Amino acid sequence: MPEWRKDPVVDRWVVISTERSKRPSNFKVTEERIKGQVCSLCPGREHETPPEVLSFREQGTRRDNPGWWVRVVPNKFPAVSAEAAPEVYNKGIYAAMDGLGAHEVVIESPDHVDNLDVEDDRQIEEILWAWRDRLLSLRQDKRMKYIQIFKNFGETAGASLEHTHSQIVAIPMVPHDITLEMEGAKKYTENTGRCIFCDMIASEIQQRERMIMQRERFVTLAPFASRFPFETWVMPVKHQHDFAGITKEEAVELSSMLRCLLVKMALLLHKPPYNMVLHNSTVNLPDTSYYHWRLEVLPRLTVIAGFELGTGLYINPTPPELAAKCLSEC
Repeated sequence: MPEWRKDPVVDRWVVISTERSKRPSNFKVTEERIKGQVCSLCPGREHETPPEVLSFREQGTRRDNPGWWVRVVPNKFPAVSAEAAPEVYNKGIYAAMDGLGAHEVVIESPDHVDNLDVEDDRQIEEILWAWRDRLLSLRQDKRMKYIQIFKNFGETAGASLEHTHSQIVAIPMVPHDITLEMEGAKKYTENTGRCIFCDMIASEIQQRERMIMQRERFVTLAPFASRFPFETWVMPVKHQHDFAGITKEEAVELSSMLRCLLVKMALLLHKPPYNMVLHNSTVNLPDTSYYHWRLEVLPRLTVIAGFELGTGLYINPTPPELAAKCLSEC
């Protein structure tokens, strides 16, 4: 019997369509490789990217030259621009503003590999530190209100370059979906004195139905109202609203857990295209300590079609309990 499930934070309904229930072997994943390109992200071609804003590199090597193991550069074709003005203006009944923001690319490895499942824990830890450093730097521009970190893997998920990389976009407003999450989390805290995400983690640890991995500082789980097959969340067990506050010990454990999850997905789902997104607290706004950050990994195994586009609701053919069981046992 299909079941409607309600997201406890944003009041969004999802239908878990057990009549269509799909196990890992039911999804047809075609290996995607972006071919025929000379890679501008590889060492020795630094002159083909904008000047770096951050790099972790060998001592004695020069900026915008080989010797780095993580490198961050402005996007050569940015979606937004820091040169734009922040004022909102009217166009008749409509409101608009110049495309203010910042758009950066995190080149995650000097090796020409397509994904992080082939990297080691230490390299992923270095990427996490690069994310943290850029979060702290970009928020110094007080015009920015939200900073989105995301990774697209595979053409289906929106990747246009094969070389493993992630992106950072800082924008002058809070996205609608994040606003709903912030409002839901704040309301729950005002009503109970607790964090909705902390309570969610405690419930999942107790029930064990959707838990994929549990360690001292982090858990990986399939959310109760999963929108997509094999959707997974990686969350700190201890309440934290801002990823930029991550400690050395947390970064070490998180890098290991994240790599383990990506390896499991690669093995179980035949290296599917996916999007990875960081849900973090807002910046340069009043206190949002009631929020709880998380990393979402969203395999692109189904197509968003008319029902989803028309209603904003989702049909998920794989119960999160099944997804969690398959991933945890892989």
